Amino acid sequence: MSKSKVGALFAVVSLLSASILAIPAQRAFGHGDHEFAAGEPGNPKKPARTVIVTMSDTDGKMAFFPDKIEVRKGEQIKFVLKNNGALKHEFMLATVKENAEHAELMKKFPEMEHDDPNAKTIEPKQSIELVWRFTKPGEFQFACLIPGHLEAGMHGVVIVN
Repeated sequence: MSKSKVGALFAVVSLLSASILAIPAQRAFGHGDHEFAAGEPGNPKKPARTVIVTMSDTDGKMAFFPDKIEVRKGEQIKFVLKNNGALKHEFMLATVKENAEHAELMKKFPEMEHDDPNAKTIEPKQSIELVWRFTKPGEFQFACLIPGHLEAGMHGVVIVN
């Protein structure tokens, strides 16, 4: 086999391998079909309680307001996510452990943006909605996983009773 054919074959095998290995990582971090720790994507056609979550980044402080939300098991929430800051932010709903793992991945790929059932990237001065049904009791975290933002205090908790 010629060197060019071997090189082409190697390139194809490498791309296929990378694609296959990426699937579990995507599913683990909210980028594919899988079960979510905090419940399931909501149905926008069904009734939901609206919760407005504001993001800010003033005076070197990054925060969500409110940073604590209480819901009932089975309740559907329509989050209205408002980025009042000057920087791009995220809203990632998962466990503390899942968010910590994904934050490490975001350090390697800081330009990653989210438009997943449990995660949204919101540009400055923009708003977006996320509808979620909390089917499991417990405490879950919402956080901005853009490098440095979580560490600057940009996280909150959802308590499901």
